[in-house]
Amino acid sequence: MPARFTNFVVFADMRTGSNLLEDYLNQIPGLTCHGEAFNPNFIGYPNSTDILGVTQAQREDNPDRLLRTLRNQGDELNGFRFFHDHDPRILPAILTDESCAKIILTRNPLDSYISLKIARATDQWKLTNVKNRKKAQAHFDIHEFERHVGRSQAFQLDIMHSLQATGQTAFYIGYDDLHDADVLTGLAQWLGVPTVPDAFESKLKPQNPQPLSEKVANYDQMSVALRGLDHFDLTRTPNFEPRRGPVVPSYKACRHHALLYLPIRSGPEDRVTAWMQAIDGDGSDLLGKFNQKTLRGWMQDNPGHQRFTVLRHPLARAHAAFCGKILGTGPGSFSMIRNHLIRVHGLDLPEDQSDAGYDLDAHKSAFEGFLKFLRANLNGQTSIRVDAHWASQVSCLQGMSDFCLPDRLIREADLEPALHDIAQRAGLDKTPPVPAEQDQPHPQLDAIYDPQLEKLARDAYARDYMMLGFSDYDAKIPA
Repeated sequence: MPARFTNFVVFADMRTGSNLLEDYLNQIPGLTCHGEAFNPNFIGYPNSTDILGVTQAQREDNPDRLLRTLRNQGDELNGFRFFHDHDPRILPAILTDESCAKIILTRNPLDSYISLKIARATDQWKLTNVKNRKKAQAHFDIHEFERHVGRSQAFQLDIMHSLQATGQTAFYIGYDDLHDADVLTGLAQWLGVPTVPDAFESKLKPQNPQPLSEKVANYDQMSVALRGLDHFDLTRTPNFEPRRGPVVPSYKACRHHALLYLPIRSGPEDRVTAWMQAIDGDGSDLLGKFNQKTLRGWMQDNPGHQRFTVLRHPLARAHAAFCGKILGTGPGSFSMIRNHLIRVHGLDLPEDQSDAGYDLDAHKSAFEGFLKFLRANLNGQTSIRVDAHWASQVSCLQGMSDFCLPDRLIREADLEPALHDIAQRAGLDKTPPVPAEQDQPHPQLDAIYDPQLEKLARDAYARDYMMLGFSDYDAKIPA
């Protein structure tokens, strides 16, 4: 009788116990788990160069090659761990392959969130000797935690929907069952492995075994914040609902006027929020960090409110994302993606952008490389996430529609009169001028603009140009 499965995948996420589960799986004769085979930053493990002879470069060029290699290993059943931010190109092939066994590892998302915060603070991700344990406390942030839950929820729901649509079943295992030999034996039997060890042992030690009250610095604040969440959802990861829109925490509202701004990243956010603060006039911060519940409350308390967002020309927005997130190396930059673009996509980026050798020609060449990457990235042809700072503006608007759409779509070129009109509709007779943008990226783009850049931008953002009606970028070239 042919084997039921030809390979397996462990769907998990950071700090869910996947290292420990892999350790136990590798103790079962006939099973080999090869780590994070499709992690964009390495192959298998941070110091590995290949998996079964397939290098990282070969996998990056063709991820199907590695998947085929894992399937074709004779009597050995090979597998890997797959997280929500691993190479999205290969996920459909994994989910639709009925010969790939799906193991789904879950953990209470509050525990995984706190564990992740501590690991980042200590830079200790595994522990084999208790004497080497590093101590730290996590600071709980409700908005950060909601994003953590939302990512886990969306990943699990996508997996569940795909399995339902294709008539497949998965083996669910919880973090608390990882030390249960009977459950591990059942997993091995489900995979079709004839023999299992009498006992499972691991050198890995729990890193933070103490109660939450000792691991969280602001435990009392966390307890109050979590009262607004459905605690049943916190423990049933595979069935989280409803889906949370990722943009809601970024929305901004005036404290004293019925104006709500739905920003699109890499747009003129600083100018708009500064204008809104000037309208309030008392020096206080804008209302923000909403969740869906609190934003509904604001909307109910402010009938007749004006909701708006601002569209930026695709080429200018891509340039802003490049300068703000890739070119620089300061706080807020995407250092790992920057290194990936240098290593895999051949971008020639300076260690310091103020380097005299990094002139306008070098800047234009690097930006061209980024635009070519964007086309591949937005078409699902890279292992890097499609980040909100360069996702198409059409997609951003579609994401907004999961909760509410803006009343007005304002083009950046029309910002001043459009904001004045919105303010008047909200009952304001006089409004302050819209401030100039700090660290304005447009002059540098104006200096390097040519038809080739426009073509590359159109190749990357064809939907934005068509659906939102953008014409060519209007460069202000000095006389």
